Amino acid sequence: MTFEPIAAHLAVELTRRTAGSARPDAPVLPDEAPRGERLAAARLRVARNLRAVARWVEPTPRPSKACQPS
Repeated sequence: MTFEPIAAHLAVELTRRTAGSARPDAPVLPDEAPRGERLAAARLRVARNLRAVARWVEPTPRPSKACQPS
C-alpha cells in the first residue's frame, strides 16, 4: 500500500473542521428566512391534488353483502 499525502492532509483538515465546529466560540449560522404566503398556497394546492389522485387510484371498497345477516 502506498502513502497518499493528499489523503492524509484531507483527513487531518476534515477532522479539524469537525472537531472545531463543536467549540463554544464556533461561528453560528443564522436561521433561514421563513417562506412566504405564496409557497404556503402552492403547498395547499399540491396537497389537494395529491389527495384527489389518491382517491382516484385507490377508491374505497364497497361493503360486501355476503357477510350481512338477512
